[in-house]
Amino acid sequence: MKEDGIYSELSSIRSLMERSSKFISLSGLSGVMAGVYALGGAFFAQRLLRSQESRLDTSNEYSLNAGIVPQLTLIAIVVLFLSITTCLILTLRQSRKKGEPSWHPGSKRLLTNLAIPLLTGGIFTTILLLRGEYSLIIPACLIFYGLALVSGSHYTFSDVKWLGLFEILLGLICAFIPGYGLMFWTIGFGILHIFYGFIMHFKYKQ
Repeated sequence: MKEDGIYSELSSIRSLMERSSKFISLSGLSGVMAGVYALGGAFFAQRLLRSQESRLDTSNEYSLNAGIVPQLTLIAIVVLFLSITTCLILTLRQSRKKGEPSWHPGSKRLLTNLAIPLLTGGIFTTILLLRGEYSLIIPACLIFYGLALVSGSHYTFSDVKWLGLFEILLGLICAFIPGYGLMFWTIGFGILHIFYGFIMHFKYKQ
């Protein structure tokens, strides 16, 4: 009985340390919703591409891509805004449900480790956009997003690391296969998000 009490206390101490060093209120449903938003964005982007192809000379690839860049950029911004907003709302609700603070050393470390690769990727993607290197924008988004997830996985659920590795792999493959960026966007930001979001939701009983 005494040993059981010691093990119970050690387990409680370990759980307390994990809660203080890691952010474990990340909502799996926010990943699902981010995937849904990405699929919606891909749908509208595909319609835009088809509409543009019917109006422009498709033999001029640069003119075709440059003509719809502002609209595609707007779609990406809307998807990003909806994803971040939904993630914040659902994660804060998850924190309140568990009775845990949403802002503590673990969440600060998570945010820092996510922000550095994401900000770097955002700047790099903007440079690609200004230089007209449109075929590399989606690969760069996938790679830097994957790096951010791998970096942040040390301070939240370890499953996030695998999602990050898959995103990086998709980005590298996409860079080698130009012309299929929208397909890789759909897989990376849409399907993978939904798949891993459901895994996290049911695995951690959220």
